[in-house]
Amino acid sequence: MSAIDTCLDNNAKYASTFGGAKLDAAPSMQLTIVTCMDARIDPTLMLGLAPGEAHVIRNGGGIVTEDVIRSIAVSQNVLGTREVMLIQHTECGFLRLSEEELKDRIEGEAGARPDFTMGAFEDLENNLRRSIEIVRTSPYLSSKDVVRGFIYDVRTGLLSETS
Repeated sequence: MSAIDTCLDNNAKYASTFGGAKLDAAPSMQLTIVTCMDARIDPTLMLGLAPGEAHVIRNGGGIVTEDVIRSIAVSQNVLGTREVMLIQHTECGFLRLSEEELKDRIEGEAGARPDFTMGAFEDLENNLRRSIEIVRTSPYLSSKDVVRGFIYDVRTGLLSETS
């Protein structure tokens, strides 16, 4: 059985007891979380979130890109979120590889070299600070007073705040 088939079986079990039909698209905590797609990170478990409480935006590196700003803008200006929590993490693959190494690997596997920025970085805290600054200075966001950044330690499960 493929991984997708396993997920479909799991979904059928989930749907049989589904109780979220009355949840609103607007998160009750008025919170948007941006984090990495790393499989070791489960934002709902690590933050104790229930369905309907927060928007979670994930991408490679948990970096603030143009598309992340687009999603936060919709989250804030259409669905009423007011706080942004950025979470990056230790042992990130974007920290271990350079921009060129990432592009080389993709070209080697896929046969085409990306013409877009991958988002590799050398310093985790500086990258997180840069992401915070991008959010705080975006002209498309209406709520920039509460933007906080955290580093998740994949070995301990703990978050530490970066200012």
